Amino acid sequence: MLRALFDLDLRLVRLFLAVADAGGVTIAQAKLNISQPTISTQLSTLETRLGYRLCERGRSGFRLTEQGERFRALCRTLLTTVDEFSAAARNMDKALAGTLKIGLVDHTPISQNARISDAIALFRQRDEAVHFSISVKSPAELEQDLLSGAIEIAIGYFGQRVPALDYTPLFNECQLAYCGHGHPLFGRAGKLEPAEVTDFDWAWRSYPLPEAKLPATSGRVTAQADNMDAVLLLVLSGCHLGYLPEHFAAPYVAQGLLAALNPQQLGYEVTFLMVTQKQTKRRPIVDAFVEDLKQAHQVIGSDRPASSLRGQVEQ
Repeated sequence: MLRALFDLDLRLVRLFLAVADAGGVTIAQAKLNISQPTISTQLSTLETRLGYRLCERGRSGFRLTEQGERFRALCRTLLTTVDEFSAAARNMDKALAGTLKIGLVDHTPISQNARISDAIALFRQRDEAVHFSISVKSPAELEQDLLSGAIEIAIGYFGQRVPALDYTPLFNECQLAYCGHGHPLFGRAGKLEPAEVTDFDWAWRSYPLPEAKLPATSGRVTAQADNMDAVLLLVLSGCHLGYLPEHFAAPYVAQGLLAALNPQQLGYEVTFLMVTQKQTKRRPIVDAFVEDLKQAHQVIGSDRPASSLRGQVEQ
């Protein structure tokens, strides 16, 4: 039974977290560059020290036990604390130090990515020694990562509001309904009425978007996807209609591969949000970047160019 923190090798904690996040020993093997028998042995060693089973592994597959799920959350907290300690120890002369973990949805508009980039530039002018860690995932994955502590800031569209999180609107994105070149409606695209598209198959999102209104019964949704590239493939097939961000579809429209069904009637705007833990639970480096992100969107949203923001942060 584990009696003190020094009895718990941090290498075993990192190994367990890698296996848990990968969803199994086999998948984690390549990332860890360790043989499967060694991984299994080290997991068993960790379980022996803890005194309980962390995961079920074998021919029936891999799954975390209830204790394993709770221990994974503790591992994240421990490793974040260790990383913060290491960064603070190396950078005692800096006001902000540590790792800032950010998550984004795929295919954010280029203009909005420029604003995020400008927020990073603002942040880098602070008295800081911060390591950025940025991941791109689906909205559902980002929300789960926020709740588990795997990331601290997410930027994307989210169909529900979790009480434990803060949501701040940043900008709107236009989404239009499209068909592919091989679709029967392609030749008449542009001025199609909603009633004319209800009897065709649609590709839809696997995550909720309250702004989206499907002009068809649920029975006509014959494909679902959790990311924009997958929806695009379904629409390009000529077999499905689907909504795509206007900026994302533009190159394919220019090539004659896609056409908007009716930009005036078959479109909607989705609000991109910045999502964080409640302010009382946030670290100073998160609060600092949130401030810079808000400033970037507020100022760049006016007629001033993005570059005009640089040099405005006081040291």
